[in-house]
Amino acid sequence: MIQVSEALTIVAENSSKMPSQIIAVGKALGYVLAETVYSPIAMPPFRQSAMDGYAFRHSIKHQYDVVSISQAGDHSNVKLKENEAIRIFTGAFVPDDADTVVMQEHVMANENSILIAKMPEQFANVRAKGEQINKNGIVFEANTLITPAAIGFLACLGITEITVYKKPKVAILVTGNELVKPGKKLPKGKIYESNSVMLQAALQTIGVNKAKVFKVKDNLKATKKALKNILEKYDVVLISGGISVGDYDFVKEALLKNGVEELFYKINQKPGKPMFFGSKKETLVFALPGNPASSLTNFYVYVYPAIRNRMGFSDIHLPKLARKLNAGISNSSGKTLFLKALYNETHVTVLDSQSSAMLNTFATANCLLIVPNDVENLKKEQLVTLLPID
Repeated sequence: MIQVSEALTIVAENSSKMPSQIIAVGKALGYVLAETVYSPIAMPPFRQSAMDGYAFRHSIKHQYDVVSISQAGDHSNVKLKENEAIRIFTGAFVPDDADTVVMQEHVMANENSILIAKMPEQFANVRAKGEQINKNGIVFEANTLITPAAIGFLACLGITEITVYKKPKVAILVTGNELVKPGKKLPKGKIYESNSVMLQAALQTIGVNKAKVFKVKDNLKATKKALKNILEKYDVVLISGGISVGDYDFVKEALLKNGVEELFYKINQKPGKPMFFGSKKETLVFALPGNPASSLTNFYVYVYPAIRNRMGFSDIHLPKLARKLNAGISNSSGKTLFLKALYNETHVTVLDSQSSAMLNTFATANCLLIVPNDVENLKKEQLVTLLPID
């Protein structure tokens, strides 16, 4: 059995990045850049008007003859004299002889001339060429997450394809003869299976939207066969249940018989102690406890950073926050505790019902409060470390 810090190090060291692929910008949402992107053009590519109004050469004069018009998309480089202006609209090309745009609300206009009632500063309301980015400037560094705004920015630069890390193919294998699919009649002695849909939802928060679910009966032969097929086709395998030391827990044996290298088994923590982490070639395997709260805790602490690492993120772990305790905590277990809790801007409250089988408080919690294994008592108002899961 190893400590949490050692387990985290082993997971990070063994989660290599996925291969890269070229993808259309419009389909890149949620992917992470594998290469730095440079701009093929300046943006804006010419001086633009930031307002609807009039472009002119700034001077002490207030009255100007209107000699032309410039709409968005036009490129009429009119030669302006000192006493001349052009009608211009937002996003339109600003002629070389003009250096300022006065907004239309600040002029008195007739058909052929304007009188500026409120003179703007020189260069006002003119977007310089390359104001957002110059040609060959860095658009995004490698390891940047592609968001809707990033897609829009790439498109406005004329970029149609980018190189990203592939998203890992994830399989979820559910074990347990006692499990029944939600929606079906529940016989005596059975419980509804919830871990697979819970883990699928948790994966979606990272950007893995398609995780395949497999189910297997609690026997060694079936478990070994199911794992053989899954290990050949998936990049990350999550197994729910069957990893403890009961008579019907066959997962660890089946993994070893399939050539999976054990990197660690059991962590000095509560909940979530009986977890197996291993690998076969580039495929990562997490055998998670069957108890729902234990399974989800270990997902956030270990699976989450492993998958983010594979996807190319720079910051792979959940962020850590510090808050003051609303009430004291004792820890006589000698284990690291991950407690379901609620935090606000200043304080954190540990919730009731911390059992590894109970999801009711997990469903209302917005963080996991970490109590280190070597800390026996935490006092009210003491600063503690949280992992936000909201």
